[in-house]
Amino acid sequence: MLAPGIMISACGLLLLGTNNKYSLVVSRIRILDEEKRKLKFSETSTTLSPAELDRGRNIEEQLQLFYRRIHFVRNAVLAYTVAVALFILTSVLIGLDFALETDLNQVALGGFLLGMLSVLTGSMYMAREIVWGYRIVGIEVKSV
Repeated sequence: MLAPGIMISACGLLLLGTNNKYSLVVSRIRILDEEKRKLKFSETSTTLSPAELDRGRNIEEQLQLFYRRIHFVRNAVLAYTVAVALFILTSVLIGLDFALETDLNQVALGGFLLGMLSVLTGSMYMAREIVWGYRIVGIEVKSV
């Protein structure tokens, strides 16, 4: 019963960090989208300078990558949440096994292993998110 409890706590920390990352990415998408709208609005009143056109293309490229990146973060949040549910289920099964004196050890172990697999899946999504974040920074630096 101790291991699932520790993993629930660990997943809680992972979820906290991942939700923070999700908020930051959404915020950045909104900022870039607002900048894109301003460029499009100024486009109707006058012609854009080459620098503004460049910035518009840069924003569009970044938004496409951010949109892909937000999917990775979302999938990681979902995987960590599923892991927490599986660890809670594992704890319940261990408790029932003890209280009812039944043989639920294999089912509990299966739930725990599925939870660990879900944590691994979430971690893999976050690793991919980091790679995409690096690409976005490269685009931003390249445009300066």
